[in-house]
Amino acid sequence: MLSIEELAAEVERGAIHTVVVAFPDMQGRLMGKRVVARVFLDQLADTGGAVEACDYLLSTDVEMNVLEGFRFSNWETGYGDMVARPDLTTLRVTPWVEGTAMVLCDLVDHHGAPIEIAPRSILAHQIQAAAELGYESMVGTELEFYLFRETPEEAWNKGYSDLTPSSSYIIDYHLLATTPDEKLIAQIRNDMVAAGIPVENSKGEAGRGQHELNLRYADALGMADNHTIYKQGSKEIAALNSMSLTYMAKYTFDDAGSSCHIHSSLWDVASGRSVMAAEDPTEMSDLFRWYLGGLMATAAELSVCWAPFVNSYKRYQPGSWAPTAIGWDTDNRTLGFRVVGKGQAMRVESRIPGADCNPYIAVAATIAGGLHGIRNQIEPPEPTSGNGYTAEIPRIPSTLVEAIDLFETSTVAKEAFGTEVHYHLLHHARQEWLAFNSTVTDWELRRNFERL
Repeated sequence: MLSIEELAAEVERGAIHTVVVAFPDMQGRLMGKRVVARVFLDQLADTGGAVEACDYLLSTDVEMNVLEGFRFSNWETGYGDMVARPDLTTLRVTPWVEGTAMVLCDLVDHHGAPIEIAPRSILAHQIQAAAELGYESMVGTELEFYLFRETPEEAWNKGYSDLTPSSSYIIDYHLLATTPDEKLIAQIRNDMVAAGIPVENSKGEAGRGQHELNLRYADALGMADNHTIYKQGSKEIAALNSMSLTYMAKYTFDDAGSSCHIHSSLWDVASGRSVMAAEDPTEMSDLFRWYLGGLMATAAELSVCWAPFVNSYKRYQPGSWAPTAIGWDTDNRTLGFRVVGKGQAMRVESRIPGADCNPYIAVAATIAGGLHGIRNQIEPPEPTSGNGYTAEIPRIPSTLVEAIDLFETSTVAKEAFGTEVHYHLLHHARQEWLAFNSTVTDWELRRNFERL
């Protein structure tokens, strides 16, 4: 991480010439401006280094289409500006782009009030809710991706069809088969560490060309920030090495989907120690049980928060390593939840989110579900042993339509997020479904053009 004094020294000696001033959009992508580093330093005293950006950036889809029906920004409001105010604790060098530093921002209006529907604000609200109960949420996210030999431009020109995975066979934990990719994967690991993002390890995953890189757990906001910068940086590093990668939840049915397992626990603010610690899962405290119970009780109705796209739900397939059931056990990868670790490391792993989730929203929903369980002392069901794919227990929504209906009527979502955030997230999901239904897919053409 960089202090302002260190940044000034790096600028003076010519090592840094640009500061990326960035904020996450509703899809979890980084938006913002590249500011000349000397200008950024000059503006710190007056504006804190803030930049302005059009508020439509929180009301678009992945194609940057202007979407109708949002309350926050629309043609009637004139699509004005919002202010991206740097959080200087996030200032860092990004070694994969020469001469560049980055800082993440909170979005505020022209009076300095937080924009509540911004992803960082959504998470901050849940962090505050936990703090009011005396807790700090500690989180770890595990991201998986597929790596391809084509450049991003080549992949685009091929319509993302017939791409060449970086390996010809499944490489789960496979050291020999991941060695050809090691130059790139090592650069991602090392550049993230140099950017102040604590990487623990990387490994091959259960698909052809599929990899996972794990970051050390952190406080909820720090983890979401690290996740977002890593995701952006890994794509940039791949492109700079004439390769491409995807975090789609299910890019092909021939291979496993890509997940974002979320590990979470609550820590006591005063002591800095976990309040969910135990040496054995059978010794779960009341608070741990209620937290787990809340996560399970809200898993279906909050599913748009960790599966926001039509494609997200294609990941939930029996026998695919992705869960289909809302059950839990201590070491069962066929279920939506696992209780893992012991002592201070004891935590809940949610296996439901996909790699396409917005980490700020996904982590916010995780905290909201857990706190709902604690407030209402919700007991989890008995653990599920055996094959969760065939067990007679509740299911994760199988389509975005089902998830939208559950989120729309969710009292928990409305109370936890507030009516404006709830509406904003719901409208985004509806617009995603509308866009899909306004498209004729290749599958439909192949199936119906000649044969009907």
